[in-house]
Amino acid sequence: MKYSTLRFALLGMAFSLFFLTFSCSKDSTGDPTPDPMEDNMDEEDNMDDDDNDDDGMDDSGDSTMAAVIWTGDDVTFAKASDADPTDSANQDRLTDNVWITRGNNGGQIYNIKTETTANKGSSPAGTEWAEGSLDDWESLTYEPFRSAVGNPKNVAGKDLVVHLIEDDIYLQVRFTSWAQGMAGGFSYVRSSPE
Repeated sequence: MKYSTLRFALLGMAFSLFFLTFSCSKDSTGDPTPDPMEDNMDEEDNMDDDDNDDDGMDDSGDSTMAAVIWTGDDVTFAKASDADPTDSANQDRLTDNVWITRGNNGGQIYNIKTETTANKGSSPAGTEWAEGSLDDWESLTYEPFRSAVGNPKNVAGKDLVVHLIEDDIYLQVRFTSWAQGMAGGFSYVRSSPE
């Protein structure tokens, strides 16, 4: 008895869903409305070789969006040793996607926007780094931070270029200090947007 009641209820729900779908595909006069997917298909079928899908790639697969190069005034950022990395004052919020800080456990820098702690092999997430000058940004070889700088305690004085991957932004960074031990302090001078 319960099985037939359940089956009847399911049939009723299916009928209601069908009726709702059918009634939504009619305009106020009761005439069927055109299927937007059919219109979309016609447009796609009639597209010429110009790329109109705004995915950043042309029909050949090459990128059509230009990278953004930050060549504006220098900005100094510093996080004091033992300062709270979760406090926004101790984060260099480069974009909505990349917020650089360093924990107080002596580790390397990380992106607190997407990471809770540093990972030696990949932090800061969403970035890649190269030793060199922003003038040569196109010819540099980019890697995770630790691969690019070696031991982070030796990073002070190095000229680096960082690529903010999701934003496709390149900027110059020169570390000016790196606290040793379990301190978490660091500072750098970086370029800014114009």
